[in-house]
Amino acid sequence: MGIALTAVEATGYIDEKNHLQLDSILPIAGSKRVKIIVLFPAEDEWTEDEWLYAAARNPAFEFLADSREDIYSVNDGKPIETAIQA
Repeated sequence: MGIALTAVEATGYIDEKNHLQLDSILPIAGSKRVKIIVLFPAEDEWTEDEWLYAAARNPAFEFLADSREDIYSVNDGKPIETAIQA
């Protein structure tokens, strides 16, 4: 059976010398050897902000700006609490 490990999540960055720089101090007392797993976005993957920016400017969604698409109002339907009791 292996050694039990405790996980600590931290953020940081890799500097120009490929050294890991953490944003905060780790909650570990003393000097210890650790295992590190580095997670980073793939070069070809978009961030959520990039997706939202692209979707907001995509001409495929221009029809949503048409007032004829506003077929629902805040007065339509029932509040969730009422719908559950019904």
